[in-house]
Amino acid sequence: MRALQVHALTSDFSGIGLVDVPTPQPGPGEVLVRIEACALGFPDLLMTQGLYQAKPALPFVPGMEAAGTVVSTGPGDAAGWRAGDRVIAGGLTGGAAQYGVFPESGLQPLPTALDFAQGAALRVAYLTAWVALARLGRAQPGETVLIHGAAGGVGLAAVDLARALGLKVIAVASTGAKRAAIAALYAPDHVLAGPLGLREQVLELTDGRGADLVYDPVGGDVFDESCRYTAFGGRLLVVGFASGRIPEVKVNIPLIKGFSVIGVRAGEYGRRFPEHGREHLAAIHRLADEGRITPHVHARVPLESWRDAYGAMQDRSVVGRTVILPWG
Repeated sequence: MRALQVHALTSDFSGIGLVDVPTPQPGPGEVLVRIEACALGFPDLLMTQGLYQAKPALPFVPGMEAAGTVVSTGPGDAAGWRAGDRVIAGGLTGGAAQYGVFPESGLQPLPTALDFAQGAALRVAYLTAWVALARLGRAQPGETVLIHGAAGGVGLAAVDLARALGLKVIAVASTGAKRAAIAALYAPDHVLAGPLGLREQVLELTDGRGADLVYDPVGGDVFDESCRYTAFGGRLLVVGFASGRIPEVKVNIPLIKGFSVIGVRAGEYGRRFPEHGREHLAAIHRLADEGRITPHVHARVPLESWRDAYGAMQDRSVVGRTVILPWG
């Protein structure tokens, strides 16, 4: 089979290449999937450079999110999976290939309302948004959420999900093209130019109260300023540090202003509380099946064009997710 493989960690993609490798075979508790789509996210880019918190051994096939069709199962009970089942699959690696072996527990049925590319783009981004907004943020209909990096994979998913949860949404993006795309796709209540200099606008849009929730995958100066317009009793959700700087906060600020700073690790939350993890996945799949959320695919590119997909992420020109199609 054809696969993308990282054989060295570099900043210029020189350590990545297409290879021909044997098709893997499933062992006990595993499922072989013919991969039809692999959605790329910012962690996939960082992993090829050795900058992500998880560092798989070299060489490895990148791609944390995939969707495809079950081919076969390993010996023993396969949790009901059968050849031909359309599934979402994922793990730390393995998605950017024509076939992949995944733990049977790591598969979910592909929502009927989504195609393979949309399905591949569903789980990580929307699970992050769900845990942040619904579980940890305890968002209530009518509350206001400000979403930074709203054109990125996890940011755009948060915009879509927040609308489905009945929140008032202020989306923030850096370019006019991104703001236009966000408005056209999900029609948030407001789309602001950012990421900085927003305090007066946010206070004006919220009658001086501030945002009940701030969803921050950017960090750095964006986090620092967000402390100035998170509402009393609000929740500042720390999702990531795309800016590259991990900020610090003097604890007298959330004390005086009466807001909480909450760290969001959706995957780890599900591992520590498996019953909640299953609830979260069921919730986003239900919303997708009902057509209330729909992942946006920025571009669908063949496996041979992987460099274009990674380059667009590095240039931060992607709105939503770019998806690799291993079969062209």
